[in-house]
Amino acid sequence: MSVNNNQRVDLRVVADLIPKRAKVLDVGSGDGTLLEMLQGEKQVDGRGLELSQRGVNECVARGLSVIQGDADTDLVFYPDRGFDYVILSQTLQATRNPKKVLTELLRIGERAIVSFPNFGHWRVRLSLLLRGRMPVTKDLPYSWYDTPNIHFCTIRDFVTLCDEIGAKVESAAALDADGERIGLSMPWWFWNFFGQQAVFLLRR
Repeated sequence: MSVNNNQRVDLRVVADLIPKRAKVLDVGSGDGTLLEMLQGEKQVDGRGLELSQRGVNECVARGLSVIQGDADTDLVFYPDRGFDYVILSQTLQATRNPKKVLTELLRIGERAIVSFPNFGHWRVRLSLLLRGRMPVTKDLPYSWYDTPNIHFCTIRDFVTLCDEIGAKVESAAALDADGERIGLSMPWWFWNFFGQQAVFLLRR
């Protein structure tokens, strides 16, 4: 998998899951990199929701249709099945109520795509074991006192959450630091130990 050095490794995997001309809502749009990629490559009808004013400004500067809003409170205003795909990339762990947010994604979209950093990765475990401190890594670059991540989720945790809300996993990928997929035939515990990030395609 070829990944631009300045591009998050999960974005290519997410983009490859979206068919051409799909109607897409990107929740937590950031600077608009993913939406811009999808519009250019897949000609999607894309909309976005972003918490930070700075992010909204960057998206608008790219010519994207993104509004300011909070995933925890504002998804309720979107209609049932209003989109073909709803994307939540690297944002679930920063929400106050991940279970509610994930339920809303599956109500709004025919399918939901969720990517997140895996807090069960072996480097995280080793840092806690040997140093006794919350880890700071490439994928988790914040110190414990200024991190936006308030719910520390592993791949196994996420699979359990999907079961609890009745979400069906259509496909999933665990990614290493270079964005390469970890063996698809491996069990969840292996992904949970070696995957630095995960991308799930879900439906009701």
